[in-house]
Amino acid sequence: MLKNIAKGIRTYFEAFTLMSKLKLWKFFIIPIAISIITALLIGVSAYGLSDNIGFYISKIWIWEWGKETFAAIGNVIGGLIIITLGLIVYKHIIMALSAPFMSPVSERIENHFLEADSKLKQQRRNTTFMEQLWRGIRINIRNLAMELLLSIPILVISFIPVIGIFSALLLFLVQAYYAGFGNMDYTLERHLKYNESLAFVRNHRGLAIGNGAVFMLFLLIPIIGVILVLPLSVTAASKNTIEALQLKGN
Repeated sequence: MLKNIAKGIRTYFEAFTLMSKLKLWKFFIIPIAISIITALLIGVSAYGLSDNIGFYISKIWIWEWGKETFAAIGNVIGGLIIITLGLIVYKHIIMALSAPFMSPVSERIENHFLEADSKLKQQRRNTTFMEQLWRGIRINIRNLAMELLLSIPILVISFIPVIGIFSALLLFLVQAYYAGFGNMDYTLERHLKYNESLAFVRNHRGLAIGNGAVFMLFLLIPIIGVILVLPLSVTAASKNTIEALQLKGN
């Protein structure tokens, strides 16, 4: 798995060249707009809700002494919870809504790497705009539910001394896996049915984590990260997924 994680990360270094060579930038205009608008909406919501959550957390401290300190800590914890949940929701919203626009990008990359008579290319399924959108929504709702199911207990564990140190890494890996999952599915939807895609990504979880790890790190870069995260991650994921599908078919 470590080898695939490294491969998932390494492919990002080829993404810019591939995007320029295939003239893919124009396909990312709408997804970039979706990404920016979603980030702004979630950012405003997070700013407003963090104090509210911090207020309820501070109610746990029933004593007068140290109340102000605990209230300040509660606000910080509330902010961290909102940021974590905001990142989870953000990535699934943009991946779901961008599906019909990312699928043509993935297909162009696939056409570039596959020969005309390729068996994999001949077995492609033709899907409509609405089918791609529904597939994206279905996959990302499922992934959102699974990610929340895993992330909430990890957030709780993070407050336990010593053990909590490792929770941040575990939380990052969970988020990376589902981010990479969404990016890989733009290619998988042309070749595999819903349940087959779930099994495929589980078998190639290293590629998903590697791709998603860079995706998550990009979101830490103000403004530029939100703009570039989809173009680069989808391009890198498409190349890796095509290669994995070819190996599967051999």
